Amino acid sequence: MNYFSSNFKLGILGGGQLGKMLLNETRKFDIYTCVLDPSDQAPCKIASNEFYQGDLMNYDTVYNFGKNVDVLTIEIENVNVDALEALENDGIKVYPSSKTLRLINNKAKQKLFYVDHDLPTAAFSRFAYKDEMLTAVAHESLSYPFVWKSAQFGYDGTGVKVVRSASDLSGLPNVECITEELIPFKNELSVIVARTVNGTVKVYPVVEMEFHPEANQVEYVICPARISKDVALKAESIALKVSEAFNHVGLLAVEMFQTENDEILINEVAPRPHNSGHHTIEASYTSQFEQHLRAVLDLPLGKTERKVGGIMVNLVGAEGYEGDVIYENINSIMEMDGVTPHIYGKKQTRPFRKMGHVTIVHENIDEARRIAEVVKNTIKVISK
Repeated sequence: MNYFSSNFKLGILGGGQLGKMLLNETRKFDIYTCVLDPSDQAPCKIASNEFYQGDLMNYDTVYNFGKNVDVLTIEIENVNVDALEALENDGIKVYPSSKTLRLINNKAKQKLFYVDHDLPTAAFSRFAYKDEMLTAVAHESLSYPFVWKSAQFGYDGTGVKVVRSASDLSGLPNVECITEELIPFKNELSVIVARTVNGTVKVYPVVEMEFHPEANQVEYVICPARISKDVALKAESIALKVSEAFNHVGLLAVEMFQTENDEILINEVAPRPHNSGHHTIEASYTSQFEQHLRAVLDLPLGKTERKVGGIMVNLVGAEGYEGDVIYENINSIMEMDGVTPHIYGKKQTRPFRKMGHVTIVHENIDEARRIAEVVKNTIKVISK
């Protein structure tokens, strides 16, 4: 099929920042795009060839949108999977598949999948609703501390909480959930695997993630991860096994824990471009967004090696500010060598909302990390 400067249409479910960065690549290749998103202020609106506003969880909306494209992909997992399955039955190519999304979208099913495929993950328990979990606590079959996770619809730290005492249980929603053993770990790592329609696979170097202690969001992504070669090879090997088990098409970001004993445990996965791969735009030979495009169109995969050390700093809304966004001191960081800001195009800020990111590239990763700290402490995402 001719994708370039042709009548081919690529559909994207979700019009947020991941979609916007994916559209940078479709525009580079002159691939015609159609985007569906609930918000008429979505970042993708200005960059797609066709933009439609609609509910991604509504069966008819997703089905009717998908009928008018040749290949359908996602930039967010929370979509109507039944509609995707119907589109597949009608001959529309959907990547990742509805089968893959059904497994990944529910964290309880995802964890059971790891157990069934002998993939290492933290010990867990599954509960249909909150009261069932409270009963387990009362009967001491579930002990503090543990990590509570909503089985569905979690994102950017939402739907995750460390529970250390009974007081931490207040306010948790009455939904299907899992609880995980709280793992003492040295590092949180991520590996992005690309897989084409015909099964060709490539893996990106392991990255290290540093999280905000309150928001449970990634603050820094560091590539290469500051770990031993043996640990890096173990993480890559497990990520490849996860990819093979899911048999996904596109990108799969595999988030993992490096324990104090240097074991690797799978935390969770995302079947799309991911926050832990943003640095690849500047630091790698092939960005994760171009690679996702190559994979879902069954084109040759690009080189995944890094050109230089890279660190990504998330730009999130500052606490105490809500409204029309202002990026304070952005000129100051742009004066620094090797520093590139990416602004997502969201007009309204609120505390901890992802508004952009900054990439720092440098031959010395420790120096890049030092500059990243300066960047983080200089630029502020505030409101008028």
